Amino acid sequence: MKTGRRLLTTTAVAVVCAITVLAAPGAAFAAPTPPPPPAPAPSASADVAPSKDLEAVRKKLDGLYRAAAVATEEYNAAEEKAEQQSTEIARLAKKIAEGRKRLDELKDRAGAAAASQYRGGGLPPEAHLMLSDDPQEFLVGAGRIRQGQHATKGLLSETRRAQEDLEQYAQDAGTQLRKLESGRKAKAKAQRKIEKQIAAAEKIESELEQEEKERLAELERRAAEKAQSAWLDSGVLDGVGAQATEQGRKAVAYATAQIGKPYEWGAEGPKTYDCSGLTSQAWKAGGQGIPRTSQEQWKRLTRVAVAEMRPGDLVIYFKDASHVGMYVGDGAIVHAPRPGRTITIAGAGSMPILGVVRPDPNTGEADNKNESDEGDKSSENGKDGRKTGAN
Repeated sequence: MKTGRRLLTTTAVAVVCAITVLAAPGAAFAAPTPPPPPAPAPSASADVAPSKDLEAVRKKLDGLYRAAAVATEEYNAAEEKAEQQSTEIARLAKKIAEGRKRLDELKDRAGAAAASQYRGGGLPPEAHLMLSDDPQEFLVGAGRIRQGQHATKGLLSETRRAQEDLEQYAQDAGTQLRKLESGRKAKAKAQRKIEKQIAAAEKIESELEQEEKERLAELERRAAEKAQSAWLDSGVLDGVGAQATEQGRKAVAYATAQIGKPYEWGAEGPKTYDCSGLTSQAWKAGGQGIPRTSQEQWKRLTRVAVAEMRPGDLVIYFKDASHVGMYVGDGAIVHAPRPGRTITIAGAGSMPILGVVRPDPNTGEADNKNESDEGDKSSENGKDGRKTGAN
């Protein structure tokens, strides 16, 4: 039936186009000739082929942008490590400076002790005591000798430790510098991959006619709707209605306030964001620091079942955890999709879900208990009691 409707639509469009051309002002007409045989009706394949071609384009673009997303998270991870290594190098440099100062002080003390011995005629303290005529002075001096020997040993030990610490700090700093250089190379490599994938995608899109771009956008919308409907029909959200925590509400409020701002790979705001830049900054605004990349968010944050998620939780997508969005309630997420798009609300099931993670796992029970009265009013928002995080 659908093929038949498409056939009729195509035929009707062809007829309308023909009438428009014949009715155009100033059209010249040749001498009457026998009418040509009627053109065969468009076949089903002629109608479907462009859709199939655009579907292939859609999948190609999706693959390119997915590859760019993976490279973006590689870039973000390298950048985060570089920042950590730079901080560590700065800390070690401070330790090295302090160690050198301490070593200089110890050397000055050792030099002062050597000078004192030189001023005493070069004789060791024991010789001076043996030459003393006063027994009391001898006994007092013996105690001082022992103290001096202990002090000298302590000075030498402390000097040795300071020297060893200084050498260790220098070695650690060298290691961090090598890691930093390696990280910079990884970052540059990821950047090249991102730019290559995005350039290839943009080239494909630039070759499309405006009508094709519109049809492509419609195909993308339908694919997302189909995936979301299948996800909802599975009953995965049955019973989901947990309220957001105070931190979760703040995170959702921040994320939704960015709707309409452009996606930009590697960006963390305030004017542009990538997917994990949006979620990490949103939770920072909520008072909770979380990892920068979607992969680290998946690895290090507490995982929860989809059926237990609440607004503010992060939904991680694809097997490689290369995309992330923030759940806002009612089966929806807010996310930064890809280059050329803006931050938007989308169906949480419109992409393949890897899992859900929770940045604030230890605050839910207390917050929900404090809001029990508010929860009793959930029936005003719908029979299933679901609420969006913006509420």
